[in-house]
Amino acid sequence: MSTSRLADDVAEQIRQLIIAKDIAEGARLPSERHLAEMFGASRPIVSQALRTLSLMGLVEIKQGSGAYVMRRPESGIAASVNLMLDLDKPSLSHLVDLRLWLETLGATEGLRHPDTDLAEVRSALQRLKESMAHGTSAWIAADTVFHAAVVRTSGNPFLTSIYEAIHTAVISYEYHDWVNRDLIPDWLLPDHADAQMAIHKPILDGMAAGDDAATRAAIRHHHEVMLEHIERSRR
Repeated sequence: MSTSRLADDVAEQIRQLIIAKDIAEGARLPSERHLAEMFGASRPIVSQALRTLSLMGLVEIKQGSGAYVMRRPESGIAASVNLMLDLDKPSLSHLVDLRLWLETLGATEGLRHPDTDLAEVRSALQRLKESMAHGTSAWIAADTVFHAAVVRTSGNPFLTSIYEAIHTAVISYEYHDWVNRDLIPDWLLPDHADAQMAIHKPILDGMAAGDDAATRAAIRHHHEVMLEHIERSRR
């Protein structure tokens, strides 16, 4: 099996371990050495698997401390999406567009409800702001949680579940080198923190103002920046 396939298998086993052992949010996972022994894998494979779980916003890796559960796994359609991508690589462009449409739909549906509570989105944005100081894994996991919180304002859990599966598949391309080789992309270096916040905060600002056009524009701008990152990663 390829290294990526092995890492994906271990990532799924860790995800199932979190569910089976009912490991709480914020709890520390077993060490990489222990996980490697449990699943009969090498430590580099386990490290790659943990980075994959960060893409999903499930695990936060703290340098020198270990990996921690960021939130509980939910059932989704990620496996089916990844299978489609394996069979049809050119479909990535369609998947990126779908991610944009789903996030836009979730946010604008949230705006339709006058009693929509943005507390979760605000909390997620604050966590995103603080995460840059804690490393790449913390940022990527917090980023996934932020966008999922935006979509969750729609009040439709099925939309959120589908969105998260699509989002994870898309950013697996954006952060391919980080997952597979632990290479940090230049846009996540500490001196780019302000630029990263500048493409996320307007999404919340638009929603808080109840401004449909501004919210759509902010999500579209984030989408365009993501496209640039994906193109750079693929090159």
